[in-house]
Amino acid sequence: MPEGNTSEVHPGLTITDSAARRIKHLRDAEGNPALMLRVSVSGGGCSGFQYGFSLDDKIADGDRTFENGNARVVVDDVSLDLLKGSRVDFREDLGGAYFQVSNPNATSSCGCGASFSV
Repeated sequence: MPEGNTSEVHPGLTITDSAARRIKHLRDAEGNPALMLRVSVSGGGCSGFQYGFSLDDKIADGDRTFENGNARVVVDDVSLDLLKGSRVDFREDLGGAYFQVSNPNATSSCGCGASFSV
């Protein structure tokens, strides 16, 4: 983990401080204090599964929420099976600004990190 980037650990998912700050920024920019980052996994991508990121202010049946400070991430039960033990981070580098999942369940991933296989 990069120096100075601590995170709260939860059973199933870790949200770094960087991701929590970005979620708060997006929530403030949208003017909706109920917004959360929804992380999902769907079939597709160049490695079999792909990550999806969206903003959501609703929690559905079967969703689990994870928090770091006042930032929340919501994940459906099916996606959580493939994400257990993962870390959600927000990165800014020469390639752009993006959420990134470090997934210990992935046996391989594509070069951009947007898809994986198990």
